[in-house]
Amino acid sequence: MSAGQTQQPIRCLVAKVGLDGHDRGAHVIARAFRDAGFEVVYSGLHRSPDEVVQAAVQEDVDVLGISILSGAHNTLVPKILDGLDEYDALDDTLVLVGGIVPDKDKDDLEEQGVSAIFGPGASMEDTIEFVRENAPER
Repeated sequence: MSAGQTQQPIRCLVAKVGLDGHDRGAHVIARAFRDAGFEVVYSGLHRSPDEVVQAAVQEDVDVLGISILSGAHNTLVPKILDGLDEYDALDDTLVLVGGIVPDKDKDDLEEQGVSAIFGPGASMEDTIEFVRENAPER
């Protein structure tokens, strides 16, 4: 980077998908990301997979954090990944899942394109560091 260039902040979308109405964790991570210097957009509650994809593409985010506690992760997350792929955005978006995902489901989600899954009690510092180390270069 030359002296005249400034590094762009990492752009993140924190999304609540499906009927899950508990968003405390999403607010906590959005605030922690903002405090870490990331640009953060929060989707609000009850978003469809297509709404999440549209927001990620329109906001040109580097990171998509999907917060899900409803147990519908095996249905909703793949729909989001497929949508990102349709827009050629999957390869340059770091996709994270936060919430309750049983161990037996984690490998499938990661094989489909989820970069990391953070469960209850995950360290904010570890999550922020993971994003800094793995967010796509702009």
